[in-house]
Amino acid sequence: MTKIQAYDSTLRDGAQAQGISYSIEDKLKIVQLLDQLGVSYIEAGNPGSNPKDMEFFVRVAALELKNAKIIAFGSTRKVNVKVEDDDNLLSLLKAGVAAICVFGKSWDYQVSHILSTSLTENLSMIGDTVAFLKRHHKEVVFDAEHFFDGYQSNPDYALQTLQAATDAGADHVCLCDTNGGTFPAEIYAITKLVASRIKVPVGIHCHNDGGMAVANSVMAVQAGATQVQGTINGIGERCGNANLCAILPNLQLKLGLDCIPTAGMERLTTVARIVSEIANIPLNDKAAYVGNDAFAHKGGMHVDAVNKNPKSYEHIDPERVGNSRRILMSEVAGRSTVLAKIKEIDPTLTKDSPLTHKIINRLKELEYEGYQFETAESSFELVVRKILGKYQPIFELKDFKVIVNAPTVNGVNSFAMIKIRVGDQEEITAAEGDGPVHALDNAVRKALERFYPLIREIKLTDYKVRVLDSDHASAAKVRVLIESTDHREKWTTIGVSTDIIDASWRALVDSIEYKLLRQQSIESA
Repeated sequence: MTKIQAYDSTLRDGAQAQGISYSIEDKLKIVQLLDQLGVSYIEAGNPGSNPKDMEFFVRVAALELKNAKIIAFGSTRKVNVKVEDDDNLLSLLKAGVAAICVFGKSWDYQVSHILSTSLTENLSMIGDTVAFLKRHHKEVVFDAEHFFDGYQSNPDYALQTLQAATDAGADHVCLCDTNGGTFPAEIYAITKLVASRIKVPVGIHCHNDGGMAVANSVMAVQAGATQVQGTINGIGERCGNANLCAILPNLQLKLGLDCIPTAGMERLTTVARIVSEIANIPLNDKAAYVGNDAFAHKGGMHVDAVNKNPKSYEHIDPERVGNSRRILMSEVAGRSTVLAKIKEIDPTLTKDSPLTHKIINRLKELEYEGYQFETAESSFELVVRKILGKYQPIFELKDFKVIVNAPTVNGVNSFAMIKIRVGDQEEITAAEGDGPVHALDNAVRKALERFYPLIREIKLTDYKVRVLDSDHASAAKVRVLIESTDHREKWTTIGVSTDIIDASWRALVDSIEYKLLRQQSIESA
């Protein structure tokens, strides 16, 4: 089986995405995740760019990695500066890693108009830099920046930049579609030509400005590239980098190439979600292979077919990438859909059971009122449990009051007072918040923490409001969706009412009760 080196740049190129700023601790956690995934290289940053990156290289050296090599990233020497005097190159050596990636210009336009130097000097910059690093016994990857644009502009010169690197001892050359605008057929043809002429392994580094980074990366591998660069979830500058979470399973599960260990592939979804959490950006639900909706089924006929044979509407088994099948609840879902979800709670029920009919009828009533369960499966589970008699209220609301003041002072404009009952005990508490829902959330948590300390783990991560009958103006019915997490899993709950506070309260209660019921199930198992 052909070995393809997975080269991850989440910590370097990925960090250039808008809104991402890793701490050193964040970067160390991601390094360990990537090593467990089984990638070959982790491009971890530019030690010459800031003190934080240099401190990171000191600390990462203490980690015992099993699969990955840490790579420091930098540029070729500056124009008309000796390699021995180039601060960037000296910082790469100080990083203390065995492998280094340096980028250099391969587009004649960039050399003349951006570097403002001669084509000959640029070739010397590439050769001098690689030779300098090889004299210090480093494994060297040469990133040919803007290679495909350069090849289309001046193919002879673009190839000369690769030759300069290989003549100086580069271990790998990587062809970069830096602007992200090259088409797959062009990537294939150019990579195939390079692979036939260059005597060292060829890599591919694509950006997604044309929406083709994954396709371009796969085409390059099929043309002879044996190293593929990208980031987890495709994060990166502008439209992002090539998404390794799609590239790796495409190459390994579809084309039969060896990229990462099987155990790593089965952790892919977990890694994607944890990296997303660390980077503090939402994971795309529609992401191939690892998204929450990647193996989600809604239409009744589709669900019926999947229940009979999953391959009818699934291109792979979701477990192969650590994901799972989801059967969505909605008005278009057939009885088999509902039954599949019900049997997760009570395996003894059949499609003809009276309770199954009762559940289906109740779902239809709720959907008529405005509920939708396709994105609020946690609320659906609570509905089913109530009908099956498998639900015990965690607490009882006796009363609540919300007061909104204006203007906002220090991020606080609302006050909530709540009275609840847990067993034979009552609790009255109050809290402030930035808006009525936030104040209510703070108040109910404060009231329940004495009884259920686990509440502290729950964090509200998303809040959506949808007006259902806009003809009624401010008296319209609204649907509220609340997404919550305990940093291990996410769940979504729903509330519907003509009163936005009441709808929010219903969704909030479901969110808390779902978490506590799940914990009780785990403890009793």
